[in-house]
Amino acid sequence: MIGIFDSGVGGMTVARAVEEVLPERSIIYFGDVARTPYGSKSPTTISHYSRQNCDFLLSKGAKIIIVACNTAASVAGHHLQQEYDVPIMEVISPAVAQAVQASVSGRIGVIGTRATINSNIYEREICALNPAARVFSQPCPLLVPLVEEGWLAKRETAMILRRYLHPLRSHGVDTLVLGCTHYPLLSHMIKPRMGRQVKVIDSSLAVAHELKKYLTDHPSLAESLAKDGERHYYVSDITEAAMSTASRIFGRKMNLELVQIAQ
Repeated sequence: MIGIFDSGVGGMTVARAVEEVLPERSIIYFGDVARTPYGSKSPTTISHYSRQNCDFLLSKGAKIIIVACNTAASVAGHHLQQEYDVPIMEVISPAVAQAVQASVSGRIGVIGTRATINSNIYEREICALNPAARVFSQPCPLLVPLVEEGWLAKRETAMILRRYLHPLRSHGVDTLVLGCTHYPLLSHMIKPRMGRQVKVIDSSLAVAHELKKYLTDHPSLAESLAKDGERHYYVSDITEAAMSTASRIFGRKMNLELVQIAQ
């Protein structure tokens, strides 16, 4: 099975993209709703949670894992890749590659949680591909809680977004990376505030296509993965907001399965 985890239900945007790109593949998802958001946690705590999430997915039969949480990927992704025997993919590198290719001016904006922005991982990876690039990063600590609460069309959310995005508009970025898998749920509010000339990069589809390419390049792994389309969506807490957001992401009623993860 393809394992995917996030700090909440926002990472289901990645699961939905994988469903679209690889519809026959089996998926197991874990959303750590009880402990969201990760962005305000310490690196030690984020790494601990990430290992627990990987262990859970492996216990359920995952043979490849996608870290669908930019915070976890930026803080713990490299360590997870070293510690586990299964392939560990993340959402940052595919989005970076798309952003560098899309940007004409080389002025690229990134929005993410405080932990993601403070890690400077986007700036490092973007400049590694294009040393002439200018990267302008903006932490947006309030967005994940707003998405998790289902505040996707509230006036308050629009006001907060305007405040977060204003500095990036002032810097004249021509490309904006949504550095959190929750943020595509706000793209309908982000795009008009950035303007039509700004390309918005959604990491969900980028990593799904990267996964498809990886499986093509590794046929033995691809052959070992089930093709029965079985899907399980586990969460560490079931809330009304989580149910609503999950259903909105997939456009169908979702069956979320509760599982307890040891602290």
